[in-house]
Amino acid sequence: MEPLLPGDPPELGGLRLLGRLGEGGQGVVYLAETDDAEQVAVKVMHRGQDERARGRFVREAATAQRVARFCTAAVLAAEVDGERPFIVCEYIAGPSLRNLVRRNGPRRGAELDRLAIGTATALAAIHHAGIVHRDFKPANVLIGRDGPRVIDFGIARVLDASTTATSQVVGTPAYMAPEHFFGERAGPAADMFAWATTMVYAANGSPAFGDDTIPAVMRRILNDDPQLGRLPGRLRALAAACLAKEPSQRPNARQVMCDLPAVGSPSEYTPV
Repeated sequence: MEPLLPGDPPELGGLRLLGRLGEGGQGVVYLAETDDAEQVAVKVMHRGQDERARGRFVREAATAQRVARFCTAAVLAAEVDGERPFIVCEYIAGPSLRNLVRRNGPRRGAELDRLAIGTATALAAIHHAGIVHRDFKPANVLIGRDGPRVIDFGIARVLDASTTATSQVVGTPAYMAPEHFFGERAGPAADMFAWATTMVYAANGSPAFGDDTIPAVMRRILNDDPQLGRLPGRLRALAAACLAKEPSQRPNARQVMCDLPAVGSPSEYTPV
């Protein structure tokens, strides 16, 4: 947590703001305290955002509320009509996977297995709720005391919404599936591609197709084989399957969730 900056509100919606947890293009996330001394996270939209940005913020609040509470930071309240809309969420006392790996190095053994199973289970729940995350990456996985939680539904898409393709690329290039770059509709299979390269990052400290320049990363994603590094056995086989260029060839989250704990370490995986 970092201290509040000049211009940050000392309180919001009856919550006392204690400090900054992070900041992104959409808004600032604060650590706050309720009257009962319960700590919560509050995401506040930046000032001066246009109506399109406000619409995305409102959709994020609605989308996150559709997802099972065990796999994400539960939305506790939302105020989206005021000058500065905000969302109040459960506070997860733990680092992001990105910061954990940067600070302590790649994950190994049972810890990596638990991470893989926990995040695959979270994606299965997200997809069961009819949602595609579209920005699954190490920064959006928080490592709580009770396991990983998937956060940030700012660019998520509800599956029963309009499926019109767009030329706008949204997401983080190093974790994006090939279909994103062709302007095609990105479904749950795109999240599984992102899950696999996130597991590669967790095991190696770098994603499956690198994270240097955007053109170089895009070229590798579209044309090259992934670099799986130290991913072991069954997890390696499942990650390789999820990194198939063709979405229909990737296993879904439920298949991955069920196959990860199985006994043995097959050298290959054939989607059902």
